[in-house]
Amino acid sequence: MKRWLSAVAVLVLTGVLAGCGTEAAGGTESKETAASAASGEVKKIIVGTGTGFPKVCFIDENGKLTGFDVELVREIDNRLVEYEFEFQTQEFSNLLLSLETKKIDFVAHEMEKNPERTEKYLFNKEPYAHWRNKIIVAKDNDTIKSLDDLKGKKVLTGATSAEAQILENYNKENNNAIEIVYQSGAANDTVSQITSGRVDATLGADFSLSLIDPQGKLKTTGEDLSEADILFVFRKDDPDEQKLADAIDGAIKELKADGTLGKLSKEWLGEDFTSDN
Repeated sequence: MKRWLSAVAVLVLTGVLAGCGTEAAGGTESKETAASAASGEVKKIIVGTGTGFPKVCFIDENGKLTGFDVELVREIDNRLVEYEFEFQTQEFSNLLLSLETKKIDFVAHEMEKNPERTEKYLFNKEPYAHWRNKIIVAKDNDTIKSLDDLKGKKVLTGATSAEAQILENYNKENNNAIEIVYQSGAANDTVSQITSGRVDATLGADFSLSLIDPQGKLKTTGEDLSEADILFVFRKDDPDEQKLADAIDGAIKELKADGTLGKLSKEWLGEDFTSDN
């Protein structure tokens, strides 16, 4: 197993969590050795992710950063000997700004590709998941089935999220009819806010409901609001970023072909959400 380093700056913890794996003599050579043999340098890449998305990017009971996106990035790292990936965790709402200001090199946080983001950022071409966004309400709520039904109601969402964009676009065309409540990236009280009536609904991807609501107090309702590929996000107009994105695309294709990507999705998300079928 190739040696890699993961340095995690966690907002809710102090200090640094570092992991390093090596094999005994006769095992697979390290990235540094492989790159040296190929007369190339290993380039360190800072990967921005979060800690508050259950099963996607979170801190487990042992204090380890893990989840679907995290373990996928680690698999990609194992296959790209010319790069060494290092995680940096932040609140979700700060990730794209950190990308723009070059504090991180790409974002791994179930980022949905949409027109607004495409104008500002570069996405890799090979999706690693596919989302269908829906309205989420309390189990006993049968009055909300569409965005029109949310007029005059409070809807919880994360700032800068794709779901927030859906609500904001609706409000632009409907005189701010929906009261959007922006949730901080550190808050994980979506279920209690909806079941207590503090807010009426939220929007979320089809796979996310079981992750945020394992006790089944909420439900999805109505038709799909949108569907989109999930990709990594990079800076636009940057040759190094384009090269990195292309390399990652190659690794994702390998992970799809050998079944690793689908296996990761089933392990962490419960089903294979890696295609649009």
